[in-house]
Amino acid sequence: MSTSAVSVQRISVPVIALSLYAVASGYLMSLIPLMLSDYGLEASLASWMASVFYAGLLLGAVIMEPFVNRLGHRLAFLGCLAVLIISIVALPVLPYAAAWLVARFVAGVAVAGVFVVVESWLLHGNESGRAKRLGIYMAALYGGTAIGQLGIGVLGVSGGVPFFAIITLLVMASVVLIYGKTDQPQTQHGVSLSWKQIFKLSHAAIIGCLVSGLTLGAIYGLMPVELAKRGISHSHIGTLMALIILGAMAVQPMVPWMSKFMGRKLLMALFSLVGAGATVLPLINPGADMLAMGLFLLGMATFAIYPIAINLGCDKLDASYIVSATQVMLFSYSIGSVLGPVLADSFMQDTQGLLGYLFVILLATCIYMLMSSVKTKRQWVAGE
Repeated sequence: MSTSAVSVQRISVPVIALSLYAVASGYLMSLIPLMLSDYGLEASLASWMASVFYAGLLLGAVIMEPFVNRLGHRLAFLGCLAVLIISIVALPVLPYAAAWLVARFVAGVAVAGVFVVVESWLLHGNESGRAKRLGIYMAALYGGTAIGQLGIGVLGVSGGVPFFAIITLLVMASVVLIYGKTDQPQTQHGVSLSWKQIFKLSHAAIIGCLVSGLTLGAIYGLMPVELAKRGISHSHIGTLMALIILGAMAVQPMVPWMSKFMGRKLLMALFSLVGAGATVLPLINPGADMLAMGLFLLGMATFAIYPIAINLGCDKLDASYIVSATQVMLFSYSIGSVLGPVLADSFMQDTQGLLGYLFVILLATCIYMLMSSVKTKRQWVAGE
């Protein structure tokens, strides 16, 4: 079998399973806040469920590595999907606030497992193809999430049909993993990184993952509120949010191509600068066209940072450490996701609101990455 055939086979099964998961997750993400009233639950519960979900994601990022190493990627992925399905079944069966909070926390742990499994799966193999594989991963994840949003209009938000559709998609993902032919990485003998080794990982990579969480957590949680404050109608808010996701998808093929011509730190600096500039566009011209262009560019910039950062973090790393390194990167992202909405909330009362927060974070990241890139280049020259 040729090398290219092996490469395709290696990523096709996890990517297809991830795509099905992403469609289900995208639908569920929008579904839960909209159906609270149907089960006699307070609307304020939505923010609490988002918080406990990210808390579960944070815990999952810490504890998932041993399960992946012990079970292997395929079985670990299947186990996470099974736990996620159980957490979803619990929602209509146990229509109580406490039960829903517990279910979303458990779902967060399971989703962390999905991310650790798929990311480490795709990071194994030849280093030259990692950027491309991660680009496919991000496109599948965000594309599936965007398609899942359409379920609200197609299948609605009440009754058992939405839950049935979501569970069916997750079962289909499980079937792909069970019967799909793949050559999963041999991680049963994976090694955990020591604290000393963790601190030796690229600081720029860890900061990049943290910044990705700080920006994406705020965009997911507060951008619809920001757009509503700007007088955008509910029907147009969905369109503008979709533009952000389209920007995220559009940039994924560009990242591996651009990685051939510039270092990863410099690339993160460039995208951070593009993102900071995108937040200023509505200031230059407050029209709808400029806002739409700004959000599209913002999606390109913010969603490009994570795959670049995680690729940098695993650069030249022994294969036995990849699951552990992936877990560290996801942990950094999760911390950012938890802190992002909280920090951004303090900007929401200002004139520029969320865009002002994103400008500050992305400009600071650009400056840091430029300084880090220059430092690395000096060290390289000195080494020569």
